[in-house]
Parts: sequence; C-alpha cells; structure tokens
Amino acid sequence: MDKTLKYQQIICDLLQEYAGIKKSLTPNVRSHLVLDKENRHYQLISMGWHGSKYIYTVAFHFSIMDGKVWIQQNNTDIMIADELSERGIPSSDIILGFVPEKMRNI
Repeated sequence: MDKTLKYQQIICDLLQEYAGIKKSLTPNVRSHLVLDKENRHYQLISMGWHGSKYIYTVAFHFSIMDGKVWIQQNNTDIMIADELSERGIPSSDIILGFVPEKMRNI
C-alpha cells in the first residue's frame, strides 16, 4: 500500500474512533468528520448547542504533505502524535504544524 494511502487510512480510522465517543456533559454537541481525501485534509469538529451557547470547535486537523503527516491543530489534551506513531506512522513522518519550525525538535 502506498505510504500516503496508509497514512490516510490511519488518520481516518483514528478520527472515526474519536467521533464515536459520546459526550455525556454536552449531549447536543455532536462530532463531525470533514475528510477531504483529494486535498489530503482531515478534521474532527464538534458543533451544536450547550445550553444557550453555540459550540463550534476544531478538535483535530491533519494534513498529508510531501509524505509527512502534519498535525495542524490539536485542541485536546490527547498526545495525538504518540497515537499516530503507535498506529504505524513513524515519528520522523509526523510534524507539529502548529509549533514554530525552530521549536519542533527541542
């Protein structure tokens, strides 16, 4: 299997698992997958009403560029890079896109 397709499958499976988690404290806020396989962008968003407040949050945003998985956003306390690595994506192919380049290897 092509590396990009393998990485895409790992990301999609991971996001589907997180999308399936029910939120007991915010039952009207639902998870939605945004999977743009053609342009290689993958997101998990939460949206809905919690009381009188509308919630719209990008939990995760991944991209695949130049054979690398870029974590563009992680608005959770989950160590998602570690999970990607455990699922078969080498750490050398995971880039924290939201971290300035000069700080990524510290």
